[in-house]
Amino acid sequence: MKVLMINGSPRAEGCTFTALSEAGKTLSESGIDWEIFQTGTEPIRGCMACGACSNLNDRCVFNGDAVNRALEKAETADGFIFGSPVHYASASGSMTSFMDRFFYAGPGFAGKPGAAVVSCRRGGAASAFDQLNKYLTIGGMPVVSSQYWNSVHGNTPDEVREDLEGLQVMRALGRNMAWLLKCIDAGKKTGIEYPRSEKRVWTNFIR
Repeated sequence: MKVLMINGSPRAEGCTFTALSEAGKTLSESGIDWEIFQTGTEPIRGCMACGACSNLNDRCVFNGDAVNRALEKAETADGFIFGSPVHYASASGSMTSFMDRFFYAGPGFAGKPGAAVVSCRRGGAASAFDQLNKYLTIGGMPVVSSQYWNSVHGNTPDEVREDLEGLQVMRALGRNMAWLLKCIDAGKKTGIEYPRSEKRVWTNFIR
């Protein structure tokens, strides 16, 4: 089993990376493989809701930034952790654009566990955390929690490493992710299938 972690920070080994790596430690201890995919520093286009991805085998029509590369890796992932720095009490702009297109063009992540992680200097963690969790819930993903909200604090990786509570939260998150992945795997082996979905109903509020 494997967890794909998305690092939405422009800094490859910054504070968000430090938080994700701490979660990865307990995933490894539980026998779960993991990989960090960084969205990078190149511009990420926003979603236009053009719908062209529905004819592109779960790929976005904009081919050239991090989104399609991440979608390719997502095909073999059993769980996901999405990490972002906090910018103005929200996920970073590039991460927001990434998430819009990743979930819109993706193959569907229903039934696959997901978690959000945020990193901030001081404030805004809760609202950014809420923002990222909305992608998970609209995607039908079981949301993996920890012992507190999934955030670390610090302006540098060294400061994050001094946030002992935040690091403990990350380790608990890794253990909980591993536990849920193993529970789902055990359920599949005994014939428990993901619930069948109804035909989608769309209701527009202006008629």
